[in-house]
Amino acid sequence: MATRIPTRILMTAGAAALALTVSACGSSGRSTGSGSGDGALVWALTQGSEATFRASATEWNKAHPDSKVNYQFFQNDPYKQKLRTAVGAGNGPVLFENWGGGALGDYVKARKVADLTSDLDQNPQWKNRIFPSVLKAATIDGKVYGVPVNGVQPVVLYYNKQLLGKVGAQPPKTWDDLLTLVAKLKAKGIAPLSMGGASKWPDLMWLEYLVDRVGGPDTFANIAAGNKGAWSDPAVLKAAQMIKQLVDAGGFSKGFTSVSADTGQAEAQVYTGKAAMILQGSWAYGTMATGSPKFVSDGNLGWSGFPAVAGGKGDATNIVGNPANFFSVSAQAGAKDKKNAVSYLKDGVYNDSYVDSLLKNGDVPPVKDLDAKIKASANADWSTYVYNLTRDAKNFQLSWDQALTPALGDTLLTHLDQLFLGQISPQQFCAQMDQATAK
Repeated sequence: MATRIPTRILMTAGAAALALTVSACGSSGRSTGSGSGDGALVWALTQGSEATFRASATEWNKAHPDSKVNYQFFQNDPYKQKLRTAVGAGNGPVLFENWGGGALGDYVKARKVADLTSDLDQNPQWKNRIFPSVLKAATIDGKVYGVPVNGVQPVVLYYNKQLLGKVGAQPPKTWDDLLTLVAKLKAKGIAPLSMGGASKWPDLMWLEYLVDRVGGPDTFANIAAGNKGAWSDPAVLKAAQMIKQLVDAGGFSKGFTSVSADTGQAEAQVYTGKAAMILQGSWAYGTMATGSPKFVSDGNLGWSGFPAVAGGKGDATNIVGNPANFFSVSAQAGAKDKKNAVSYLKDGVYNDSYVDSLLKNGDVPPVKDLDAKIKASANADWSTYVYNLTRDAKNFQLSWDQALTPALGDTLLTHLDQLFLGQISPQQFCAQMDQATAK
């Protein structure tokens, strides 16, 4: 799998600055506006899928000389403010890469993003290729404002098979199994779970999954809608109490709150045998395969879904993470540019060569009927698992700090960090988040 900077990590750096990240390779970032005469202008990430985007543009432009797409790539941090400024001035790109969720919703409210619903409905062969659970992340008030353009990034539970073998255990299927496993591992002097707590956002994965498993997707839907008292829902309180239970049981490795998630330290604890498990996004596979190729190639790395919670309302197939990155079309684009952009998204993205390029890079695209291609790809066991997990998910919840507004997402990470540190109680966490939402 190709080494790349996880898009999840890139996102956290600028959540407060609208959080639509698009990067580039040292471009000056000239803005030609939506009506550029040399083709539809596209802004996209320099890391991640850049090679796929470049190859796609070359192929498309050769076959469509009268409706070209011209990519520009920008560094992550400068881009955030640049996009806001350019779109606000009516001089933004025709297409721009984003994560959907709350940040995209801000542009939708400002009427800066084109509604693609009718384009998709009029081309069912296009719409029906995409996993519905992924398309949902760019669907706002029932209308679609973006289409996925790269691979899915679900959060899974990774484990060191050798360490679990030392205590004669299998990966936990239920929450009670996890607590029992924590006790067994600690008795053997093995740290149960690694986590990059210093970065805060890995904490969120535990809350997202537990709230889903206890209360189902509607619990967060109420939070995202800004409903009064939604954070004090019994399912949220129960999830916060379960987090406290896990922390108090010594579930996480010593000093986890000082470990960075941005440097691969947390994953290294798993492949060096210092911790048995880690809950992390699909990008962690690449981190571990790069950090210790032999550990992965020898079959010592295992993976599993998040444990079920007895009596919970959430379906066991539900997953959380980043459904994909999306391309959205500027509402300020001229009719010709918009038509060309939509045509490119329909026929130039996720075609055979595009999919092959993503798979070569280790990405798993959310496109139906790829079983044969997946099985023939590198790291087939892992890619097949991710593909099936995403395809079969009844719900794929976008990371909360991206689904919410950037400001509320930052507040959430701050208070959740305090919960993990034992500085506030589960009840205080819920109350503080209700207060923040009401502001």
